[in-house]
Amino acid sequence: MVGKRTDYISWDEYFMGVAILSGMRSKDPNTQVGACIVSNDNKILSMGYNGFPIGCSDDEFPWDREGEPLDNKYLYSTHSELNAILNYRGGSLEGAKIYVSLFPCNECAKAIIQAGIKTIVYASDKYADTPSVMASKRMLDASGVRYCLYKKTDREITIKV
Repeated sequence: MVGKRTDYISWDEYFMGVAILSGMRSKDPNTQVGACIVSNDNKILSMGYNGFPIGCSDDEFPWDREGEPLDNKYLYSTHSELNAILNYRGGSLEGAKIYVSLFPCNECAKAIIQAGIKTIVYASDKYADTPSVMASKRMLDASGVRYCLYKKTDREITIKV
């Protein structure tokens, strides 16, 4: 072979792949969401996935989706986007891009806006008709944060570990 490879993955495939792979770290039995924050020059700044805060045992806090508020996961879990923002230790995220496997909820949209992230690339918007996502889009639009659906390539990428 002469010359460089031509079948390498694109930046979008790479960063969405990292977000999806990050989501696979989640111990949530129902929802695995990942996020990857990237600089303007295509450097990974941070990653995150949905789970409980540091020090909150995955074995002692509830993973249920139903039941009383104190007996289900929603009051305890941290979403992937917020985890990625909080995991970043390098200073400002101003102008960064975030790749997420699921469109951000209203709480994560607030954190994205406040962090200065300017672009969201998302793989799924399955909760588009919920008040949370509608509020999210309203705030993102008002604050000038762009969001776009990831263009799937149907490329299969296998990782053997």
